[in-house]
Amino acid sequence: MAEETEIPQGQGAYRRLLDEIRNGTLAPGARLRETDLADRLGISRTPVREAIRQLETDGLVIHLPRQGATIRSLDHAEVVELYEMRAVLEGTAARLAARAASDIELAELAALNAELDRAPVGDAARELNRVFHRTLIDAARNRFLIKSMSALQKTLLILGPTTLGDPDRARRAVTEHAAVLAALQTRDGAGAEAAMRAHVEAALSARIRGMRGRELPMEDQP
Repeated sequence: MAEETEIPQGQGAYRRLLDEIRNGTLAPGARLRETDLADRLGISRTPVREAIRQLETDGLVIHLPRQGATIRSLDHAEVVELYEMRAVLEGTAARLAARAASDIELAELAALNAELDRAPVGDAARELNRVFHRTLIDAARNRFLIKSMSALQKTLLILGPTTLGDPDRARRAVTEHAAVLAALQTRDGAGAEAAMRAHVEAALSARIRGMRGRELPMEDQP
């Protein structure tokens, strides 16, 4: 009976830790101590251990000497490589969606982007952005692309909250989404792919600016 209850607890702990990585509560370099996490989550160490193993399988956690399980850090080159792959996958998704997306899906994408345009900067906007991209990827109708994108998105979680925390970036993202939508609505696959690649490249530029800002000593920051 105990084993039956530990399985959902382990999955629950895994999802909770994923959320904390996504929102930046567990930042790169943070140590994952089983006892501390078990106390904080109100569960035993066994499901916590299970959750940490799953995060390690996902590539989000590594074991460091004298530190143990630690949230993985990404260097500048890895971040660039991640976004390069994101541009390839999401650009391809946009091209395929131009052919395969239903009118209902296109209307949903337009409604999501309109809602994002009205949303205040914060968690609600980030969630709308995630749903927009997930809806577009699903509209591509390619299960292997969806699987590859899911794996990439887990690694992207290490970077913490999206760049939409910046009001200017959020406004530009809405405009960039609209360019993708315009190509999708005319069934222009090449145009949709180019617009999505430009969107991802703009997100990378914003991410790199944010990383540089965090690296500057306080006296050097504008």
